This record gives sequence, structure tokens and C-alpha cells, in this order.
Amino acid sequence: MSGEKPNLTALASMPPYYIDHPTLQTTPLIFASPHSGRDYPPYFVAKSQLDPVSLRRSEDAFVDNLFAAAPSRGAPLIRATFPRAFIDANREPFELDENMFSDRLPDYVNIKSGRVAAGLGTIPRIVSGGQEIYSEKLTFSEAAARIEAYYKPYHTALTELIDNIRKQFDYCVLVDCHSMPSIGSQLAPDAGHGRADFVICDCFGTTCAPYISDAIENTIAGFGYIVARNKPFAGGFTTRSYGKPQDGIHAVQIEINRALYMDERQIEKSAGFNHVAGQMTDVISALTDLTTRDLAAE
Repeated sequence: MSGEKPNLTALASMPPYYIDHPTLQTTPLIFASPHSGRDYPPYFVAKSQLDPVSLRRSEDAFVDNLFAAAPSRGAPLIRATFPRAFIDANREPFELDENMFSDRLPDYVNIKSGRVAAGLGTIPRIVSGGQEIYSEKLTFSEAAARIEAYYKPYHTALTELIDNIRKQFDYCVLVDCHSMPSIGSQLAPDAGHGRADFVICDCFGTTCAPYISDAIENTIAGFGYIVARNKPFAGGFTTRSYGKPQDGIHAVQIEINRALYMDERQIEKSAGFNHVAGQMTDVISALTDLTTRDLAAE
């Protein structure tokens, strides 16, 4: 769904993702937006104790719009429709806080990760800023149903994209697109501190070839922005689990400071949105040119 406003009456049968395909795949690039979903299942809204705006605090709002030019540059854009507060596609499939549930969790569930401790597991306990989402406990069967209906189809589709592009080009570059609050939240490693304009995350050079991260950083820095590398974020589940340069799969995460393109309080696009979107189109083009040169050199 390409609408800019949240859909608070979305049907439970909504597709968990959309893929905007190029007319012709001309580059080994994939762009992914796992946290910009804004279709809120009614039963989830009913279960939440938060007002609609507060419930959206965890959204990487409008990031899919910022990278909407990818298909016109020959690369697909996969975007989750479900909101991050409902289920987080950038986590392990079963990374859950046992205190959120009324029944015992199976032994295979990861209950001890730092993300779970922070309230930001696969089924988050809080939104960005620390507000509790639920007033009552959930059941594990409900969490498992969400994972089966939303999380797994998204990752199955992403895996298929990667496999198909590797078959066509012998390698693939996955760009995982995110945004971040302009100031670190109380639970973040940089709590209370202002953040860089952009953060490039490649797990300290382990998830993609350095020249790819360098190309992104140099392009963005050329616009005059402050760009950090792997701090305060080094890369989430998607970057870490898919990025295997030795197997021809490169993965890099881009974090955009929300203050650059949106009103963080009202969760609305700001006057700077079109400017940033144009610059992200330039980043897409720079990566397209880079991979085209790689293929020509083979």
C-alpha cells in the first residue's frame, strides 16, 4: 500500500509485503524497507493501550517513499506492510520477552537477547521512546500466528529475490533501509545524544565488501551530511544473517536521521522530504553505476 497515512482498519488478510519490481532487472541490487509498514490490523489496535500517533513511534515512517526510485533504476524494492510495533521483521523469528506472555514459551525461543531485554523483540513490548504497547499479556499462539502470517512470508520473499538475483548476476547487494530518531532514546547506547545525519552499518566490515559501504558513505557525505559508520548501530538481523560476502551476498544497512525529512512528533513528512528523497535517488544511482562497472569488469 503506497498511501502515506496509516491504515488503522487494515484487514488481517492484507499481504505482508509488496515488491515493486523494475521493468527489467539490470543490477544486482535489492532495496528493502522492513520497518515502514503502516497497515495496522484492527485487533492489534484494539489490544494496544496507545493512541494512534504513539503507536507509530517505532515506524521508519516514509522510508519506502524515500527509496521509491529503485525500480526505475533497475532494482526491486521490497517493503513490509505490517508495522514494526506489531511484528519486527529485523529480528530473529522467535526473539520474545517471556514476561509478555501468559503461557510458557517453547525452549527454542530466544528470551535472553539484548533486544528482548530492551523490549524490542520480534513481538515488541514497547515503541520507540519506551511506552508499553499492551495492557494485558499475550499468548504464545498469537505470537506464533503473527510470525507465520507476516514475518515468514516477508523473509521467504526476500530470500527468493536474493537467490534469483544471484543466479542472474553471480552476486547480490542487499541495501536494508531504515530511519532513526534524531536523539538516542533512554534505552539506546547513545541515550540523550544527537545523532549523525546518516549511519552506514556493515557489522564492522563483515557483511559486505568495504568498497560498497565506502561508495554509500562517500556519496552521502558529498551532499554535506555527517555520516557515521557502525555507531550507534552496526547492523540488525537482516544485515547480519543475509550478509555473506564470501558467498556473493553483500548486505548493508542505511539509517537516516528522521529530523532530515519528517516531523518526528506528528509523524508527517516535512519540507525536507523531497530533497532527501532526491538524494536517496542519487545514492541508488551511484550504487547502480558501481555494480554496472563491476559487471563490465568481469
